[in-house]
Amino acid sequence: MIRTEHLTKIYRMGDTEVYALNDVNLEITEGEFVAVIGPSGSGKSTLLNMIGCLDTPTSGSVYIDNVNTATLNENQLAEIRRKKIGFIFQQFNLVHTLDAVENVALPLFFSGVRRDLRLKKAKELLESVGLGNRVHHKPAELSGGQQQRVAIARALSNDPEVVIADEPTGNVDSETGNTIMDVLQGLNKDGRTIIVVTHDPEIAARATRTQRMRDGKLLA
Repeated sequence: MIRTEHLTKIYRMGDTEVYALNDVNLEITEGEFVAVIGPSGSGKSTLLNMIGCLDTPTSGSVYIDNVNTATLNENQLAEIRRKKIGFIFQQFNLVHTLDAVENVALPLFFSGVRRDLRLKKAKELLESVGLGNRVHHKPAELSGGQQQRVAIARALSNDPEVVIADEPTGNVDSETGNTIMDVLQGLNKDGRTIIVVTHDPEIAARATRTQRMRDGKLLA
């Protein structure tokens, strides 16, 4: 489903070149649950941004369903992000003026789904992550773990084939982190491809495959 070939990302600061990614070759098959683990600054999040079509490489390629994303224009990349990929971020990135159900329904608004249908689906998704009694609570009225589960429900709103999670347990306690991983494991059992970035070996152990990174490179 996902393949990177000689993926390289270089940031230039004056005369200095910093390799955030350095010749990364990775294959992820449909239905896998892959954890990418490494210390801060190892290139994990940069790799996710490339796979998720949020950033472009300096050189190399990212293939999604055998399509080289480097050949796509912005509208085509946005279509892939909207239809194929669900994103979960460490900082939740919820809209604080909207309640839980409105946050989850937001991607469906941009997909042109009718209001009653998108709110119905959003409520069903919140129920699926154990928040059926919190649909009209705003983010400030929810715990960190509850906010992250709202973010997971939002990531699922367009039925993505791939769920990408960048440090999804980074801002919650260990018990809540395990609950979030339970949800991701359940999604994987339902057939979705899951890619999680983490620095926590215990979280990585919940995946079916682990890839380690250091200094922009995948380690054997």
